[in-house]
Formats: sequence, C-alpha cells, structure tokens
Amino acid sequence: MNALHQRSIVIDGLIIAKWDRSIFEDMRRGGLSAASCTVSVWEGFQDTVANIADMKALIRDCQDLAILVRTAEDIPRAKREGKVGIILSFQNAHACEDHLGHVEAFADMGVRVIQLCYNTQNLVGTGCYERDGGLSGYGQELIREMNRVGIMVDLSHVGGRTSREAILASTRPVCYSHCAPLGLKEHPRNKSDDELRFIADHGGFVGVTMFPPFLRRGVEATVDDYVEAIGYTIDRVGEDCVGVGTDFTQGYDKGFFDWITHDKGRYRRLTDFGPILNPEGIRTIGEFPNLTDAMARVGWPESRIEKVIGANWLRVFGEVWAT
Repeated sequence: MNALHQRSIVIDGLIIAKWDRSIFEDMRRGGLSAASCTVSVWEGFQDTVANIADMKALIRDCQDLAILVRTAEDIPRAKREGKVGIILSFQNAHACEDHLGHVEAFADMGVRVIQLCYNTQNLVGTGCYERDGGLSGYGQELIREMNRVGIMVDLSHVGGRTSREAILASTRPVCYSHCAPLGLKEHPRNKSDDELRFIADHGGFVGVTMFPPFLRRGVEATVDDYVEAIGYTIDRVGEDCVGVGTDFTQGYDKGFFDWITHDKGRYRRLTDFGPILNPEGIRTIGEFPNLTDAMARVGWPESRIEKVIGANWLRVFGEVWAT
C-alpha cells in the first residue's frame, strides 16, 4: 500500500457485498476508512429492520475490524483506530413503505443514506428503467423528512425527471452514490453530462462506479478504465464533488443477481448482467490501493487524489448528517 493511500481518508460510496467477517477483513486490507453498505433493496420495513439488526450484530462480533458510523467524525476515528466505518444505507425507499415516521426510525437505527428508487416505480418516484412520472407528493414529503433527520438522498438508479425534481426539492446535498457517465457508455443507468452538471450545480455529489457493464470497455475494463470514468466526470463537474462508489458485489453468486435484478412484478426482469467480473486490478476490495496508484499514473496531483478517494465524501457527509 503506497504512502498516499495509507495516510488518506478512503471512502467507498457504495458496496453491496455479502456481509461477513471476510468482507470487513478485505476492507481493512484495502485501506478503507469507511464504506456505505447496502442493507436494503427490495425488503419492506420489517425485513429491513432484521437486516439492520444482523449488520449491527456482525459489527459487534467484528469490533476489532469495524465500527458503526453515525456521524462524519466517526470516519476519521475509525481510521485512527485501524478499523473500517460501516455506513448503513438503502438502495430503495421501499422499506419506508407509506409511513413517514419510518424515516426517523431508520435514522435512529443508524441509517445515513437512502436511494429513492431502485430501477422501477415506487411510492416516491420512478427508476431509470421506466417511463418517468417524476417525484410524487409523498416523495416530496419523504425528502423533507430525510433532510430534517440527516439522511442523504441517493439518486443513482433513479430516473432523470424524478432525480431533477428531487435535487430541487432537497435543502441538503444529494448524490449519485454510484453512477458512470453516459458520455463514455450508452446505458440507461448512466448519467448524461447535463445530469452530472445539474446535480453538481445544485451542491450535489457524484460517486463514480466501476460496474463493468457501465464502463466504456465493459468486461474488458481495467482499473485504468475506472480512472478514465472518474476523470471524465471531473472534467464536467470539477474535482470537489466527485468520489468513488464502486458497487462491489463481493461474495455473491448468480442467485443474488437473479434476486437483485428481478425489479417489479413476479418473473419480470428488466436487467440481466450475468456473472460480474470487476475490472482487472480492482477485482476485490483488498485491491483498493491499486486505484490510488492508477490515479497517480495518469499524473493527478496528490491533492486531487486525496479528495476523490475520500476527502470529498467526508465533507459532504458532514454537511448532510449534521442535525
């Protein structure tokens, strides 16, 4: 691990791994200070509470490796203690159901990021794979409540109209925690230059993903292609509002992808990515230092690298989570 990576705050804006001790060990091996960890996608309120309880039990069992992040200050503390900060996050507001009070309940449990929609429609708005009807009235209220209790609004899988209306509705910075630029690869999940600029111009944040189907060279991508996507985004919105959101799915088999891509409707599938092989050079979380090395190879100054691998996320989390 190079000296820059070792001394920097390193934050991954989205990991959806199969949570167990081995994942936490690989996070520490990769030098992560913190990661936003998915604990709900399609689950309702009750099952999501069970997932949160399971994650907290795992953190207690692995207290030599991990701590629960409730405040931005917990992230540098985790680094000082040689541990990884675990940020509880959802990839769908489905778990809030139709009860605004669930938002504060989840905040009290430690949830700090909620994505509004996962690919399709819910009570809040529309995902990126459906005709986008925009943010619902309930969605407006949900965002106000998330702003009040300090939960970050994530728009990664959200449709363009719903995202735009959510960006305008929020009084705190919102994010695409894990997306890639449409300018490099045509895909419904990727964001256009205009969408990237719009969120940045309104104080928002862009976490760039390395998910191979979204990168320019697809399954042939390497860690250098990932840096290309990050660099492209920086060129459009500046280096102060861009970070890393890998979308690591480490530990999962085909059954997980069958479940995660089932979208809405029995036996209905909008996406079928098949087995995912991450870009060469960063196929596991433990290889995270290779990303810092790749940024240095293309001549980025240390100040930019430090921002992108973690300092930017830390700043914006502090802005959103302050209550």
